[in-house]
This record gives sequence, structure tokens and C-alpha cells, in this order.
Amino acid sequence: MEVAEKFRNLPKEKKLLAVVMMLGVAGLIFIMLSAVVPDSKKDTESAGYSLEDGADSTEKYRIDTEKRLEEFLSNIDGAGDVKVCITVATDQRYVYATEGKRNQSGNTTEEEKKYVIIGNGSEKTALVETVQPPAITGAVVACSGYDSPAVQEQIYKATSAVLGISTGKIYVTKLKH
Repeated sequence: MEVAEKFRNLPKEKKLLAVVMMLGVAGLIFIMLSAVVPDSKKDTESAGYSLEDGADSTEKYRIDTEKRLEEFLSNIDGAGDVKVCITVATDQRYVYATEGKRNQSGNTTEEEKKYVIIGNGSEKTALVETVQPPAITGAVVACSGYDSPAVQEQIYKATSAVLGISTGKIYVTKLKH
């Protein structure tokens, strides 16, 4: 109670100064606490991966690819309604940057490769050069225009071109209404 009583007895200028000082001290305390509390998102990213890795990102990639392919194939004349299901074999793959030396002496060639490391202290990680999307292994396309052989052929060729897989890995069937 003594502090509150002393605060009431201060002139207005000193009250304002006291409030500003208390806010400053509180700000410093928050800054110190933020340095102590770990940032879990930052920790996972510094380890070379994000929270969207693994099965979740593969599933998102598969669903997004299916939707885009459905939208594209439905624009083929005569295809009608289209539903697509694709299968993926692996998760996305990281390719890390490397640097190397090649020593050649006589008939022998010696090659040494090392990963490029970025960061400092305990926050070191390998430099990601590229991220390869999951490998697509097959597709099933169901469309209402299946009865037309010309539409079937266009669906096979378009799906093969978009997904980068052979037509042997694609199955086209009639869409149930």
C-alpha cells in the first residue's frame, strides 16, 4: 500500500515519468523473456525442414494436383464431368548443394564432395538446392464423356503430358452419375 500512496502524492509530471519508467521496465522484461523462450517454428526450420514436411505436404500436393488436373481435363471438348485420383510413391525430396575438389595425378582421379553448410554456432544446416515434388506413379480418370474413343485418347494424352507419366500408368473409365 505504501507504493500506491506515494504514487498518489506525486505531482502530475512525476506521475507521467513514473508510468513511462514502469512501461519501459515491463518492455525490457518481455524482451528478456523472448530471448529465453525457444521458438519451436524457428527450431524446426533451422533443422532443414518445415512443419509441412512428410505425409501432410505429400497429401496436399496430391490433392492440389488432382484438382488442377480435373479442372484442366474438364475443358477437353466432350469430356464432361471429370474426377481424378493419382497415386504418389514418395514424399518430396530435398537435394542439398555440394561443393567439391578434383585432384588428378597420373592415371588416378580423386574427387571430394562436401555439403554446403549455412548458419552459425548451433544453427548450422545444409543448404537446400532444390526440392523435388513427390513422384507420381499412376492416375485414374473418370469422365462422363468416356463413350467417345476420341475423348478417351485426348484424356490419356493430356494426363500423360501433365503428369509426366506413360499412358500405361493411366486408367480412364466412365464416371458414374
